[in-house]
Amino acid sequence: MNSAGGKCHDNARCESMWARMKEELFYSRNRKPENYTVAELKTMIRRYYMSYWNNRRICSANGVLPPAVKRKQYYESLVSAA
Repeated sequence: MNSAGGKCHDNARCESMWARMKEELFYSRNRKPENYTVAELKTMIRRYYMSYWNNRRICSANGVLPPAVKRKQYYESLVSAA
């Protein structure tokens, strides 16, 4: 929640992101986080966000493109416009 007014909707995106990660890493594969060490969990989470979430995840807000592809298109458009 935000400190100014305590609106729970401010936290919704973050909670949605964590819920999606848990679903894709654990629940859909019948895994349990309790079966991993802290180091293994840190590695799994880092790989998930740094490799999949930031680069390969299909995002409908980006015109059904992964974020890395959309970023590349954006920067290429800036160079071609200049």
